[in-house]
Amino acid sequence: MTPPTCPRCGADLRPPSLMSSTWDCERHGPVAPLHVLSRVSPDVVAQVAARSGVPLWTPWPLLPGWTVTGLAQAGDERAPSRAAVLALSGPCPLGGPADLLLVAEEPGVGLGARYAGIESLDPGDVVAGPPEAKVEAAGHPTALWRSDSAGDRVAFVGEALGIWLWAVLWPPAAELVLLEHVILHDLRAGGPALLDLPVGAPSSRLA
Repeated sequence: MTPPTCPRCGADLRPPSLMSSTWDCERHGPVAPLHVLSRVSPDVVAQVAARSGVPLWTPWPLLPGWTVTGLAQAGDERAPSRAAVLALSGPCPLGGPADLLLVAEEPGVGLGARYAGIESLDPGDVVAGPPEAKVEAAGHPTALWRSDSAGDRVAFVGEALGIWLWAVLWPPAAELVLLEHVILHDLRAGGPALLDLPVGAPSSRLA
């Protein structure tokens, strides 16, 4: 596991001390420290899922050719994690490689917005009007709306199990992945997905 960083900007954090019980970013103040796992395996995924206070989403079954390529969680080890991220990589529908980050987070963490490449903390008024994508999450139809994002990616956000759900994809053409019938499984529930997730080369998107 890498040293914890700010979920909003990636900066180093000041750890708790005798004077403060929080992890602090010089720019953003007290934050939920982000831990990026250095390796991914079924055992590691199971450990992260067991201590997560939010869903750890994976498409299940995985789309053809896709593998799990990264894992991260945000939170202090003294309490369940407040955000969880699974990274996946696979073929883009229009050719070439693609990457997908699935982020589940409590309000106020700011991790999904960071991976989308924007400065805001939470989605705000983006969840309005007709949705532009839909997935099935934990057995429920879940609407996703397009969020602002940096130019090299595309981001969608919605709500599932009372928690923000972000899907961030590189390159922008990879949004066509969401036109498939994507079924999201919460790995906290265990099952075959937890044992049979195929693992690929580590993703650089979580750094």
